[in-house]
Amino acid sequence: MVKRHHLTITLSYYSWFFMFTRFLLLVTVVFLLLSSCGDSYVPKPEGYYRIDFPAKKYREVDTLLPFTFEMPQYAKIFPDTTPLAEPYWINIAYAPYHAQLHISYKKIQGNLKTYLDDAHTLVRKHIPKANAIGQQEYLNPTEKVYGLIFTISGTEAASPLQFYLTDSTSNFVRGALYFDLVPNNDSLAPVIGFLEQDIRHMISTFRWKKK
Repeated sequence: MVKRHHLTITLSYYSWFFMFTRFLLLVTVVFLLLSSCGDSYVPKPEGYYRIDFPAKKYREVDTLLPFTFEMPQYAKIFPDTTPLAEPYWINIAYAPYHAQLHISYKKIQGNLKTYLDDAHTLVRKHIPKANAIGQQEYLNPTEKVYGLIFTISGTEAASPLQFYLTDSTSNFVRGALYFDLVPNNDSLAPVIGFLEQDIRHMISTFRWKKK
């Protein structure tokens, strides 16, 4: 009789211990679930590196080129050495931003329409990657500088800005901005805007040299 009583007490003890353990486990699970519900996930927008831009300071470029203009002090000018390059073709490098402005020069010999058509064709090549292509006319009758500025928007557009300038009779210049990076113009938007100011300043200070 004593043994049965001892066995009953033992079983009751283990039964109570088992129920208490399950209770603690249940309380822990409920607590964790409630905690996770309080910390709802909020997707964060994609971030980009902050870029500190230098102050705008320009210098005049007056070399053997048949034209002059002003460019920023943080940019460098190099002759175009590619196999298809012609005289007076140059590149303006914006090294901190992995960008280059390619500038080509053509002498007009009764073929202005051909150069104009080529410039528009090169812009249209970006249509498959572009969201929109805007154009703005530039006129400076005093210096006989006329042209168009093309702004090409689109994440994967290889060249976000192009332009051409001419005096309509003798000289024709075309420019195109490119980045030495895989195109991602969303992240490059601040740099594109910064360099566009420089290019527009260059155009506004562009002069043909007198013969």
